[in-house]
Parts: sequence; C-alpha cells; structure tokens
Amino acid sequence: MLENLNILLGVTGGIAAYKAADLASKLTAAGAKIKTIMTENACELIGPKSFEAVTGSDVFISLWSTTDEKNGSHIALLDWADLVVVAPATANIIGKVANGICDDLLSTTVCACWQKPTLFAPAMNNNMWENPAVQRNVETLKQMRIRLIGPVKGRLACGTKAVGRMAEPQDILEAIKKLATKIKKYK
Repeated sequence: MLENLNILLGVTGGIAAYKAADLASKLTAAGAKIKTIMTENACELIGPKSFEAVTGSDVFISLWSTTDEKNGSHIALLDWADLVVVAPATANIIGKVANGICDDLLSTTVCACWQKPTLFAPAMNNNMWENPAVQRNVETLKQMRIRLIGPVKGRLACGTKAVGRMAEPQDILEAIKKLATKIKKYK
C-alpha cells in the first residue's frame, strides 16, 4: 500500500527516538522510500547510521551540510516528499512549528510543508503534554491541518505511567497508510 510513497521522517530529541528507527524499518519494508531528518538532539539519543541502515538513504541533520547540498536542502527534501512524519514530536518541535520558528533543518522544513500531508506523533513527559502552552500549540497544529497520533498512556522515561508516550510504530504505520489513501497519486 505504501509502494513508492516518498516519506520524509523527522526525528527529534525525545527518548522515543529509538522507536522512530523501528518505524523507519516498517515503512521501508512496506515499500515506502524514506529520507530522514534528525535534530542534533535526536543524534544524542540514536545515531544516524541506524536510520541509514534501515532505510538505505542518507540522513540529513544540518541546514549547512556541505555534502549533496542540492538534494539535501530543506526545499529539495520537501519537494521530494509526498508525506511528512515527525516521530517523536517533542514539545520543542510542536512549539517551533506552531509559532513559525525555523532554526534548524527539521523546523525549517516542516514550517515550509504546511500544504503537504503531515503527521506528528507527540512524545513527552505528561507534565509537558498537559502544559497549557503545549496544548495551545497542539491546537494551532490542528488548525494547520497537521494530524496527530497520540500521545498514549503508558510508562514514560521517568517511570510514571501517564499520557505522554509516543504511539507504537505499528499504530503510526497504520495512520500513515490511512493518510496515504488521501494523496492524489495513491487514490
């Protein structure tokens, strides 16, 4: 169902970044073509080589990359993508996109993609998720037609069981499949 679908996967610096590698693997196995943008904070939690290995594609980290600048620019990546997925979507990236802050490759790319089908999989501590500022930013994303899956209730990194856990990769995959049916070339 995802054959030849071009998915731009954004990975941020939440502890759930390890699940994003599993998601990338599942998407690739389903026939999607994946390009990954990682924030510098994401690279502190999981290495770009993990994503390169499961997708067979380069990973992009910086706006100022000197390797393959033409194909790695935020606009070239966006033009290539049929669909954009950010998993995990931290409070930081949610706030940046909701407020038009473009200070790294991922935020710049996602802020430019407001007309593309986009899915965020939020993941953060429950206290952050419940923060009124985060909830305002989530509402802004919804007004921008960015779809969200999760967060769900489960064990968080701090040991608490609460809402804030990223949806499981299989559930995100199913949400992507549903979203893909709305893309013109897949109808």
